[in-house]
Amino acid sequence: MTQRKNAEELNVLTEKVIGAAIQVHRELGPGLLENAYSECLAIEMADCGLHAMREVKIPLRYKNVAVDNVYRLDFLVEDSLIIECKTVDHLLPIHSAQVLTYLKLTEKRLGLLLNFNVEVLHKGIKRIVNGY
Repeated sequence: MTQRKNAEELNVLTEKVIGAAIQVHRELGPGLLENAYSECLAIEMADCGLHAMREVKIPLRYKNVAVDNVYRLDFLVEDSLIIECKTVDHLLPIHSAQVLTYLKLTEKRLGLLLNFNVEVLHKGIKRIVNGY
């Protein structure tokens, strides 16, 4: 079992992921489909030496019954940080709620919501915390 990262380690990890996302956005710009950004972000994070799992299934239990294939994380980085990629006109509260739900279901503490459909990526980054 992976040791839980402290707040400082999560901040360093977050900075690396944001740097990778900014690099992808600089290369591609806005206007592509979400999958294009996700594919390129996976490459960029690997180049940074980050271990990122894609399309991670999240188990859900309902009335003591396992419900399969309900939720999938875009990325789980270093078994600690959840990344959800979007290409929308504006981030909405439901997008933040989605990441918070993922954090609660996985018992993770930190997630990043990345909207690549913006002129400058820093306007499309939202940090979401669970249990700080």
